[in-house]
Parts: sequence; C-alpha cells; structure tokens
Amino acid sequence: MPVPAHLIVVGTSAGGMPALVQLVTTLPATLNAAVLIVQHFAPDSDGQHLVNRLARHTDLPCHLPADGDALETGHLYLAPPDRHLLVKDGPQPYLLVTKGPRENNFRPAIDALFRSAAVVYGSAVVGVVLTGMLHDGTAGLEFIKRCGGVAVVQDPYEAEYPSMPETALHNVDVDYVVSLAMMGPLLEEITRPGVPEQNAEIPEDLKLEAAIAERVVGTTEEVMRIAHPVPLTCPDCGGNLFEVDQGKLLRFRCHTGHAFTADALLRNTQHSLEEALWVAVRMMEERKNLLSSMAVRGEGPYSVQQEERIEEIKKHINRLREFLLNGGTNTSAAPAERED
Repeated sequence: MPVPAHLIVVGTSAGGMPALVQLVTTLPATLNAAVLIVQHFAPDSDGQHLVNRLARHTDLPCHLPADGDALETGHLYLAPPDRHLLVKDGPQPYLLVTKGPRENNFRPAIDALFRSAAVVYGSAVVGVVLTGMLHDGTAGLEFIKRCGGVAVVQDPYEAEYPSMPETALHNVDVDYVVSLAMMGPLLEEITRPGVPEQNAEIPEDLKLEAAIAERVVGTTEEVMRIAHPVPLTCPDCGGNLFEVDQGKLLRFRCHTGHAFTADALLRNTQHSLEEALWVAVRMMEERKNLLSSMAVRGEGPYSVQQEERIEEIKKHINRLREFLLNGGTNTSAAPAERED
C-alpha cells in the first residue's frame, strides 16, 4: 500500500456536509495525499451513511475507519461519530480511533486530529477549516503552522456559518483563504509530487499533547511540563485546569485530557453559570412558597415578618429573572448540525 506523502486534514461543523460534498467533488482520484475529515455531528449519527454520501461525489475511496487502519494515498477517511480520529507514526502511518476526552467539548475534535497529523507529518500536512460555529480547528491550524505545515480556510463570505473560518483568520497566520470551488485545485497543487517541503522541527510540547491524546489520559506531571496551574476548574470533570505555556492561542488542559481554547472555556462557563442561576431562581421560588404557607398560618408580628421576607425574596427573584431573560450570560445555543 502506498504511504501518503502528504496529509490533508479537514475540519467542519454546522453546514459541513454540503461544503464537504462540494469540496470532494473537486478532488482528483490521482491526489498525492490522504484526506482525513472531522465533521461535528451527533454521537448517534449514522457515520456510514455520511461516508456513502461523500463517496457518491468523488472517485477517492471513502472509509469510516477502524482503529489501526493503515493510511493510503488517495483515500478519504471520515472520523466516526463520538470518536477521535488521530494519526500515529509507524513503519506505515496508521489511524487511531479512540473515545478519549473531549476537546473544546467535541468528540471527534478537529484540534485533536490536526495536532496528531502535524506531529507525525510535520510540513507535509495541509490543514483546512470550513464552515462551522464556535472555535474548534483554530488551535489545530496553529499546531500545523508550528510544525511547518500549510493552513487553508474557506472564504468566510461564502461559508454558511462563518464563525470557524473567521476565528481561524483572527488567530492564525493562514496561508490561503479560498472558495470551495477553488479549494480542490489548490490542494492538488500544494500536494503534487515534487513540491519542496520546508523542514521544521516538531515542538516537544505538541509531541507530549499528542501522546496524551493517544493514551486517552495523562498525568499531572506530564501536563506540568507544558502548562502551569491556574485557579480554574475543568467544566467536564471538575479537575484543576492548567494554562498551556506554548503557542499564541490561549489554551487550557486538565490532567485527564480535556482541552479548551479560552473562547470554548468561556462559553462553557457561561452555560454553567446560567444553569446555576436558574437553580437559584427555583430554590428562591420554593422558599417564597414555603414562607407564604407559613404566613397564612401565622398571626400578629410573626406574620408581618414573614410577609416582609417574602417581598424581599420576590425582589431577588425578579432581578435574577431579568438578568437571565435579558441574555446577561450570553448563552445562545449554536444551530443544530445538519446532514443535508
């Protein structure tokens, strides 16, 4: 089996399947690279159905890979639902399909694939970020650039959901910003045989992060080699968070393997804050109801005191509701992923 000379890694989220169909239509069967794709979709999605859909629009053999599958030139691999897709070095590079900790609240995570590809293939990796909400893929493009690879972003003006391309452009020194119609020819040109590659040393911190993801879990000692503890809590497991010291993008990890960009962590904490405030509203409503029942049975000064406490609680409830209903925590949900 021919070993791929290049890897093209693609990440997309909301609006991703129509964009992927358009992209793979432009990729030739003679492509001098393997194509690995992470599309965010629900854990119970039919991954094989999505692979079959892509296969109808390209001459590249399309696969829903299993753990240990070898990488082959001119083949396309889609990350299975609820599994990370990683690249592992060996006599012939192969794929790891794992149920490791989520990164940026996603599994599969774009950043996890991009990092592992960059560590194994270095400057022979092309990272592509397409339409999508939020920020997964931005740190991954930075990993690829740090290893000497090429960063490509879909033109945000044509993306159905421009958040992911725009965030990448704001935080990473992107090499190409192109439309989907032009992306296939560009990828073929970048990966054609004989194109000189820039040799870049693979940073030790990325090697360690890739190893942690491969083993599914790390240790505090390992994380301390690339990050320092901060007074923040991992929203996924409740463990202590560490701020990663390397790279331009502000990122956080916990020793169990969860990872977040600052934007993803902020969004997660906003969601938790909103939940906590609604619990507070519910508890105060219950306290108000209990005091009301007690006041009905009371007489004299005691009843008056209960009424005063009830009025005070009502004010607190109204303030909390006003804060929540006016969007004070900015927790608007992303649109549901679509397969069409």
